[in-house]
This record gives sequence, C-alpha cells and structure tokens, in this order.
Amino acid sequence: MTVKEPAYVVGVGLNATDTILSVPQIPARSGKVESTAVRILPGGQVATAMVACQTWGLRTRYVGKLGDDAAAQVHKDAFARAGVETCLITVPNCSSQQSFILVDSGGERTAIGWREERLALQPSELKREWIADARALLIDGYDMAAATTAAAWAREAGIPVIADLDEAYAGIDELLPTIDYLIVSQGLPQRLCRESNLAKSLPKLQGRYSSRLVAATLGSGGVLAYDGERFHYAAAFRVAVADTTGAGDIFHAGFIYSLLQDWPLQRSLDFSCAAAALNCSVIGARGGICGIDKIEALIAQGEKHPQAWDVNKILPANSAAE
Repeated sequence: MTVKEPAYVVGVGLNATDTILSVPQIPARSGKVESTAVRILPGGQVATAMVACQTWGLRTRYVGKLGDDAAAQVHKDAFARAGVETCLITVPNCSSQQSFILVDSGGERTAIGWREERLALQPSELKREWIADARALLIDGYDMAAATTAAAWAREAGIPVIADLDEAYAGIDELLPTIDYLIVSQGLPQRLCRESNLAKSLPKLQGRYSSRLVAATLGSGGVLAYDGERFHYAAAFRVAVADTTGAGDIFHAGFIYSLLQDWPLQRSLDFSCAAAALNCSVIGARGGICGIDKIEALIAQGEKHPQAWDVNKILPANSAAE
C-alpha cells in the first residue's frame, strides 16, 4: 500500500458488488416478480466517484476495505483498468460488501445493502500519508469514525472535504464540522434540522457547521445549494433513464472535478447534473460514465426537467433560517 504519486483526489469510503435485477415493477410485500435481466457489477459510493474522476483525467486514490473473495478481485481489476491508485485493507475469510438492487421499468432503483461487521473501516487502519497530498477528499458517512479522522487530517492540511451523506448516521455531529462541501440527499436536511423546507434547512445547516456550501440533490428536481450568502439552483437534464444507481456518486465526482477546475458554482452544478444524468442512461453505478465532451454537449444542447426551485423567489437566507 505504498503511495505511488501525489493524488488530486482521495476517496475514503464504500465499495460494493452490485447485483442488479431488472424488474417490470417493484413487488408488493409478499409479492413475486420475474426479473428480466441480472447483472453483477462493481459499485459503491466513493469507489464509483473515484473511477469517474480518474476517467476525466484526475489522479485518484481510493482507500477502503475488501474481503478476500472473488468479488474483491473484481474491484481490484476495475480500479486497475481505470487507473485508480488503491490503498486497500483486506479482511481474511470475509465476503466483500454487496448490494442487491431492483431496477424497475422506469429506471428507478431500490437497494438493499449487506456487509460483514469486519468490513467496517477503522481509524487505526488509516494512514495520514494516504490523505495529506490530496487536493480534495471525498468521504461518505458509513464508517463514521474513520471518515471523521480522514476529514480532520484533510482540514489540518488545508484540503477541502466533500461529503456524500444520505443518512443521519451515529456520530454525524462530530463529522459535520469538518466538511467544506456538504452535498446530501434531499431528506437529510429535514432529519438533521427538523425542517422540511430546504430554503430553511440548508441555511440552518450552513450556519450551524460553517460549511462553504451545503446542497441537496433532488433527483429529477435537480440540485439546490446555499453558500452562506445566496441560493443556487440547477435543473436536472432529461435523458432516457435505464438505471438511477450511482447518480449521486457521479454527481459528487462531477462536483469535485469542477471544484478542481475552479469553475463558477453554477457551471459546477450544471456539469454535475449532466454527468449524473448521462450515467442514468446505462445500467450500473458506473455504466454511463461519459467523457467530458459528451457531458458538455448535454449541457449545451440537452433538454432539462422543469425547475423545482426559483432562487429569486426564496426568502433572504437570514429570514429563511429563523
């Protein structure tokens, strides 16, 4: 696990082997449905984001944990093909993490995750040198103590920390103050702030934790963000959706890529939305990772979903946060 060269982006978090079952509809409780196709593909939030960033020309390093089964080799081979440097902890006599994903005829996915407890990444298993040479760090909240340790090291080194969070995991209050760019699923601000209106909950989160940016991804509703002074919004792009698995992972990768290009925030949000949309046009968490040219073409020529938010009509942040 020797670090080979300085990394632009380091990701600390999940990998998973996705078993994707295409179904005509999600069955009701006690129901039954026949799958039309089954695919077994590598996935996982942070692992997928690192593959996307590497595809777009960034140097990347993935830090995570695997079992010693055949699935572990699938992940290693996928990282090697993409060119992602890895710092992997292998657990003997252990299965790698799995996700079982039902994808309905409209492309919407329903996921069930499973992993052995020994796959939990521990702070003692991390090395500061894996983090310290990055220009950006991506973490998820699944292994909270390890994520908090990595984020604290990044903060000490002046490295921006981006978080991909979708649950109010135990220990999240210790992690959140270390996050610079908090990009979460749409339900999390409500759970953290007990406030259903994003125009109020996002400023509350930003004020509470002093993040540079807080944002909620809204699926076909796009993304709403708050930077401490004003709101920003980007609509989602229309594509023929095959599978929404990995959309959030690719959004985060797009945001990191944009951040390292020093693009204006609106351009960053549009790029991230376009990259995520294109990924949804192919089965699998990484199936639709497209080149920069294709993403830019969608931004220039693509049709968008209707706007879910008009930032000009949102109350001033100081009023919204009251």
